[in-house]
Formats: sequence, C-alpha cells, structure tokens
Amino acid sequence: MTYVDLGAQSAAAGGSPSLGGYLATPSGPGPFPAVLVIHEAFGLNDLVRGHADRMARAGYLTLAVDLFSDGGPRRCLVSTMRSMLRGSGRAFTDLATARSWLATSPLSTGKTGVIGFCMGGGFALLVARDGFDAASVNYGRLPGNLEESLRGACPIVANFGGRDLTLKGAAGKLETALDNLGIENSVKEFPTAGHAFLNESDLGPAVFRPLMRVMGIGPDPESSPEAWQRIEDHFARHLKSVDANRT
Repeated sequence: MTYVDLGAQSAAAGGSPSLGGYLATPSGPGPFPAVLVIHEAFGLNDLVRGHADRMARAGYLTLAVDLFSDGGPRRCLVSTMRSMLRGSGRAFTDLATARSWLATSPLSTGKTGVIGFCMGGGFALLVARDGFDAASVNYGRLPGNLEESLRGACPIVANFGGRDLTLKGAAGKLETALDNLGIENSVKEFPTAGHAFLNESDLGPAVFRPLMRVMGIGPDPESSPEAWQRIEDHFARHLKSVDANRT
C-alpha cells in the first residue's frame, strides 16, 4: 500500500497541484483491472483506505484519490461540493487525472471502475460516462438534471438505505432514470439501512456520532455484506471478464 503523487499531472490539466491518493495493489504479478475510490465528505481516512484494501483483496488495482489534497477537508470541502453541484471544476479534473493514471499503469489491464460513498457516490454517478467501464454509487446525491447527467453512462450498481432521511426516494428515481436511458443497472434500497451503512465503524468526529446515529447514519452489519457482494459481482462482470463490453 503506497501513496501516489499525481500533482504534476493534475496541475498540468488545471487540477490540484498536490493531488495524491492511497494505492492498494492486489497480490500476484498482474496486470489487474483497476478501481478508483472516491471518499465521502470527511476525506481520505482509515475507513476509505479500508474500502480500497477490500477492493485490492478482490483483485483490483485500487486508488483512493484525495480530493482534499490541497488543504484538507476544512479548506476544500465547500469548493469540492460546489464542483459536484456544477458538474464541472477542479474535482473533475482531479478524478480524470486519477482515472487516466490507473488506466495507463503497467499494473493495469486498462479496464477501470469507479466507486464512491456519500459525496463520493455523487461524484461516481457524475463521472460514470467519463471513460469508466463500470460504476458503483453508494448513497450518493442525485443531480438535478438526472437523465441528462447520466446519458452515455457505463453500467451502474447502486446501494441506498431505506432509513436514509437525506436521500428519501433516491433509489427509485435513479433506477427509473437509468431504465429510461437504457443503461444497464442494478439499484437496491436496503430497508434497515441508513446513510453510510457500508462503513465498518462510525465516521466523523466522536462528538457528532450520537447525533448521527439518531439521524440513521452509520454501519448496518445486516445489509452491508449483500451490498458489498453486489459491488464485487458488478465489477467482476464488467472489469474482469475478457469479453465484457461497455453498454
């Protein structure tokens, strides 16, 4: 597991001069299909590195990119969220840089997937048509112009929580939009789960965790195994299969 410096490449394209990420490499000689991990609003923390390690164990060259590289969450969160709302800006340049780095790595087969959580799930949805072969969206915010934002997207697997008050009805809206566009998808809402239910432990500052629990934000050990299996099955079908084609 190593730190990757992508600052020069991203800065040259107008992105973050300090862009970096956490690289998790599978065991064995490779090459491997690749997965880009996009973190939630608390940044590239141990939970996100754990997600990257999990994807590496499943056989993917995995890069968890740090969208807050140029100053940390306090300085970068607002501008990053604004970029997501606009659908353009530095964050998208950083993500494109990271995808290109993965696709051209000597350890990569060239096939790339993207997975995001919370804020990262919103980004994963928006970049699903930007050269990726498969995408996993987990409790991510939906853009206002949903169908237009998704037109031309790669196959998508999405997981939402039925108790997530911040994204009520999002699963149904996303599935309908993807079906209308003819994009291969598997969208599921887990009735007992809330927001951030794929995490193995509570996220964020300890002082906020009791409130987050009341709001239905946190792990759900009953739902997460199935959700993770759906993700791994989706990526295996579209990234590992030698004859898999983009939809």
